[in-house]
Amino acid sequence: MTNDRALRAARNNAAWCEAVCRAHGRPGAFAAHAWTNARRTPPLYPDAVTLTPDASAADVLAGIDTSTAGASVKDSFACLDLTAAGFQVLFEARWLYRPAGLPAPAAPRDTRWSPVATAAELAEWATAWDGGQGLAGVFRTELLSDPATTFLAACDGDGRVSAGAVLSTSPGAAGISNLFTLDGDLDAAWAGCLAAVTSRCPDVPVVGYEHGDDLAAALRSGCEPAGPLRVWLATPPT
Repeated sequence: MTNDRALRAARNNAAWCEAVCRAHGRPGAFAAHAWTNARRTPPLYPDAVTLTPDASAADVLAGIDTSTAGASVKDSFACLDLTAAGFQVLFEARWLYRPAGLPAPAAPRDTRWSPVATAAELAEWATAWDGGQGLAGVFRTELLSDPATTFLAACDGDGRVSAGAVLSTSPGAAGISNLFTLDGDLDAAWAGCLAAVTSRCPDVPVVGYEHGDDLAAALRSGCEPAGPLRVWLATPPT
């Protein structure tokens, strides 16, 4: 039986990947079973996202560039085997789903999550998110004019970004991605972020995906697991 929660989460995530690629001038394409991009996508973003559990390897591989290093596929239902095509599993995770209408979790009173509005604010947000990895440029200012994308930031007492996340909306879902916190308190970050997201999008479920400690914190904040996913990465030629 098809898991409607995972379907919503996968489509929302594909729409966010498309928004990032479009901001870089590299739009992809939606088909019945997968979103794909024929050009190499920005760092950390896949070249394909499956949209249905019956998507085949051909559905994703035919639409992406496998001739150069770095091709990756988000196998949204953890049911593909891309080993024969030269891919290996990079990581596994779980989709998240928080039903609409649940009370917002209690957020720390001394922290307020607000939308990022300017290029300078986005640069500060991206630098805090990046943590010195050199990837802050992934988030282009063009995303600020995308009506489906909102960068949310929490600031400390000195007005500096201390936590943040991306809210990406799609029909029937509000997606959370790229959640980070500089003080390591993931529970407080998830509570604050969910309070902000549910106040802006009260009538739709919240979706996303996480693994490890981030997954555990999301589940403690009222999110529910909605199915497994895998990310595959093409192995370099030997």
